[in-house]
Amino acid sequence: MSGTTKASEAVVVRGLAPEDLEPVIALDARLVGRRRAEYFRVKLRQNLAETGIKISLAADIDGHLTGFLLARVYYGEFGLLEPAAVLDTIGVDPAFHGRGVAGALVAQLRRNLIALRVPRLQTEVSWDDPSLISFFRHEGFRPAPRFCVDLDLTASPAPDPVDE
Repeated sequence: MSGTTKASEAVVVRGLAPEDLEPVIALDARLVGRRRAEYFRVKLRQNLAETGIKISLAADIDGHLTGFLLARVYYGEFGLLEPAAVLDTIGVDPAFHGRGVAGALVAQLRRNLIALRVPRLQTEVSWDDPSLISFFRHEGFRPAPRFCVDLDLTASPAPDPVDE
């Protein structure tokens, strides 16, 4: 399949529906190499059933699920005073890479968030995934002005400087 979208292959972005669960799990498994069924069951249930603002989208070309994204809106997390959306997961069928699927999903998410007056969209990207970093840069994402830190709970604890 070529990298361009034909007129008959217009990307249709719609809300993610309960019947999308298995196709999303299968698509994600092809992308990451293992099934994350429980992760998607929980995320989709949260996105479709919880009260409050939720964003979850699917992309179709000619009736075939070609991509999806899950995002949420938070108010005041991590000390922020304004709402911010967090893009949890995005996936595109490899057979449809280069056809504007991910861009269409992010563009619709952007429109939805602007309509909801949410001024910021955040996500995390692995440093070792240059194609995804490049995609997000193309979409207008820039490094955040915050420093993200992790604690490996399986590692030995660092010595307490007071005890030294």
